[in-house]
Amino acid sequence: MACAFSASTVSTAAALVASPKPAGVPQCLSFPRAAARPSRLAAAGSRTARARSFVARAAAVFDQEFINVKLSDYIGKKYVILFFYPLDFTFVCPTEITAFSDRHEEFEKINTEILGVSVDSVFSHLAWVQTERKSGGLGDLKYPLVSDVTKSISKSFGVLIPDQGIALRGLFIIDKEGVIQHSTINNLGIGRSVDETLRTLQALQYVQENPDEVCPAGWKPGEKSMKPDPKGSKEYFAAI
Repeated sequence: MACAFSASTVSTAAALVASPKPAGVPQCLSFPRAAARPSRLAAAGSRTARARSFVARAAAVFDQEFINVKLSDYIGKKYVILFFYPLDFTFVCPTEITAFSDRHEEFEKINTEILGVSVDSVFSHLAWVQTERKSGGLGDLKYPLVSDVTKSISKSFGVLIPDQGIALRGLFIIDKEGVIQHSTINNLGIGRSVDETLRTLQALQYVQENPDEVCPAGWKPGEKSMKPDPKGSKEYFAAI
């Protein structure tokens, strides 16, 4: 059956949690109406991103079980890496999905959950997880794969290709307040970098913990940051 998710108007994209579900057909999954991507927010001026009601039948697979995932349950608790990929049993996708799984502990150490999303069913996700990597499968993953069979999640986050019915390779970093702080969208044939995702997340966390500082290009933990003012920036440029 379908499950309606209702949310008040907010300027956030909500965060998530996975909760066990009884055996059988997956229950409903609630995701927010997408916050606009940063470039669209800037272009929109004073407009705020909105969470809107929609009907979605979806769930997720984790540890070879069907679970429910709710973005809002992560608010106040964890950062979230939410990434979309086109389809199960394809070619570039497993390289990204397994790469994030292999590096999951690094994200876990900095209080971050990872979620993968595609338009496939949970049954397809389960079959792919149960297929060995050497045969083009995923093997066990350390984070959930979410099913977006209604395509409402992909549409909400602005990554759906309507005439193909699949998602572009969108990736969103959502902070603990449920705000989308970073987004990238790759075309179908271009895989993403776990290294750059982790670096961007670390930079985000640094500036949130140090609001009077900013991170220059390519910044990594332990490197010099910058004060966002004429004097402070000169000190940075003089030191490099």
